[in-house]
Formats: sequence, C-alpha cells, structure tokens
Amino acid sequence: MHRTGTRDISNFFIAGINYKKTDATIRGQFALNNEQYATVLELAPMHAVNELFIVSTCNRTEVYGFAEKPEQLIDLICSQTEGSAETFNKLSYIKKGLAAVEHLFHVGGGLDSQILGDYEIVGQIKQAAKIAKQHNMINAFTERLLNCMLQSSKAIKNNTMLSDGTVSVSFAAVQYIRTHVKHIKNKKILLLGTGKFGRNTCKNLVDYLGTKNITLINRTEEKATALAEELHLQSAPLEQLEEQIASSDIILVATNSVEPTILRTHLEGQNDKLIFDLSIPHNVEKSVAELPGITLVNVDELSKMKDETLAKREAEVPKAKEIIAEHCAEFLEWYQMRKHVPVLKAVKTKLKEIHTSPLYITLHDHHNSRISTDEKIQRVINGMATKMKEQNQKGCYYIEAINEFIATGTN
Repeated sequence: MHRTGTRDISNFFIAGINYKKTDATIRGQFALNNEQYATVLELAPMHAVNELFIVSTCNRTEVYGFAEKPEQLIDLICSQTEGSAETFNKLSYIKKGLAAVEHLFHVGGGLDSQILGDYEIVGQIKQAAKIAKQHNMINAFTERLLNCMLQSSKAIKNNTMLSDGTVSVSFAAVQYIRTHVKHIKNKKILLLGTGKFGRNTCKNLVDYLGTKNITLINRTEEKATALAEELHLQSAPLEQLEEQIASSDIILVATNSVEPTILRTHLEGQNDKLIFDLSIPHNVEKSVAELPGITLVNVDELSKMKDETLAKREAEVPKAKEIIAEHCAEFLEWYQMRKHVPVLKAVKTKLKEIHTSPLYITLHDHHNSRISTDEKIQRVINGMATKMKEQNQKGCYYIEAINEFIATGTN
C-alpha cells in the first residue's frame, strides 16, 4: 500500500559503486543475489530506510531510498555483502534529491552504461523494482519515479539512435571471437548459464557467428533444454560440466553464482581454450588465467572495445539528455503537486462540512442544482489545484476556494 504522506525529496539518496572507479573483482564483493536482496529489504525498517530498491548488475551496485543520511543505505546493503561499508564508502558516489533522480534517468536511458546505449539495464531495474514492491518498499514517490524513468528510456530508444547497432557485453564477446578465432564453425562452444543474460548471449552467438556447434548447460536443466530446442542447439546436464569443458574450444560463463563455477582444476592439463567470464562476481576462478594455453577475458576487458557504432551513439547523447530533462521536469511537477495534496484534501473536507451546515442550507435551499454536490466541489478543488500549481500560495487559495463555493451556491 502507498503511504499517504509526502516524502521530502531532499531525503532521497542514491549510494553506489560502478565500473568507473572499481574493477570487476571489487564490484563482485557488493553484488547481491535475490536472496540477499530480499534480506536487505526486510532489514530496511530497522535501519530507518524507506522506499528502497537496489540495482545490482555486473557494472554497478546502487541503493536508492529515503533516509536521514546516505550512510544508512550503505550500512544496510553492506550488512549482507562480502565487501565492507568502509570499502564501499571509499569507492562510492552519493547523490541526493534532484541529482539522485537525474542519475536514475541517466542509468535507465543507457547514458551511464559501461557500453553507451546498452539497454539491458532497464530490465534489471524493472526486476529490482518488482522485488522491492513485493516487500512493500515501493510507494508513491518511487513508483512514480520509476514509471517516469521508464517512459524517458522508451522515448530515448524510440527517438534517438543511441541504441542503434548491436553493442553490449555479450555482443562484445562475439566481436572478440570473430576477431581472434578462425574457422569458427569447426570450434565447439560451451555456454554455461541460460538466464536472461545467458539467453541474450546465446542468441548473439547464433545470429552473428553463424554456427550451431553450441552446447548449453544450466543449473536448472529444463531451461537449457528448452533454449537448445528453440535454437536447434545441444544441451547437457550440469553433471557433465567437466566433460563438456574438456571437449570445448570456447567457453562463455553467464551464471549468477556467489562462488566460481569453473575452477582451475577443471582446466589443468587441457588444450588451448578461450574463456569469457561474463559474470559478477567472477564465476571463473581467477587463477585459471595463469594456465598455459588458456585465455581468460572478463567484462571489463570486453567493455573497452570501441567501434564506429559507439562513435555514432556518442553523437546522440545531447538529444537523449534533452529527453531526460523533459521527463525529469514532468516528475518534479508531479512531486510539487503531490506536496499540495494535504491542503487540497483539507479544503475538500471543509467544503463538504459547509455544504451540510444549517446556514448554508438556509442560504441555498431555493436553488435548483443541475450538478451534483460532489461534482461542484471537485470543480472548485480542480481550480484551486491549478492556481496552486501556477503560484505557490496555499493559504490564500484555501480561503478563496471556500469563498467561491459559498458564493456560487448550487449554480
């Protein structure tokens, strides 16, 4: 349920870390799985944190919420992460009020993505909000904020070329393969993980490499089997992981495990292999890179890849920022009107009291009403709201609305 009170935007904070100041290893210390996220949401009231949602992806961990000070948000999330609040504070950025609102719009619009214009973040924000809502942490302010952000993101996608061309971490892996691997159709590819990100990665492999020599493995075998059947690929149970690693030339890991899924012991004594760790935290043991013949590439390395597609996207940034400014202004207009709600409700209640008072009935009982009382009161309230929007003079319009109601009677 939405709370009836209006929150002060100056107490709305975002505290986060992202790819700009941290590497994948550090970010992995603050990544949250769904179970940890649920625990954080349950603990939020104990930390005096309200209207909370957390965006945790391979590129960032950001906490959005209302608190007296941002340290409350940081202490809350770090109570459930491997990384400490001290480390988070050293590497984090903190924004409040309008700056926090604008930051979310930039993230959702793809302007703050590690690869400019990467819109995978939108789905991740939606999922974060969905989980927070299930724990009653999304209320009037945050729901409106998220909806406005999604509208802005959609407008950027539809009215700019910021997302033109195919550039994402998963596609960057495909580009890497195309550049560094010859005779790709003769190479066996293993994809570990078929969640949303793994699914996108799989489709990029099929669409851009022109090969079906791909085997899928997932912790839930049915998901891998279903995707394999859909794309006419192969699948294997998790129990065959070591066997499949041994027979593969290229391995992509898109799992969401707290601990590494592929270990050094899986690869010792193996032939040359190209391995992509697309997970945060890392799901391939770091020491794998020390093995002879093994090339290990992670998300940070992939995100450095530049091409003419990104150059074209850069040119669209000013247009995207204009769209964001428009939608931010709409949200702030809603927020300003939201602050007037208590006054408008008070006036509406007073008008209903006046309408039933003996004096009012005596003055106006000779009039024939062509509109209902509720409709007449709502007209007065709408007029008051419009004036308050244009000129912020609450008290004056309170009195004016009552005078107008009495003066007009039931005409």
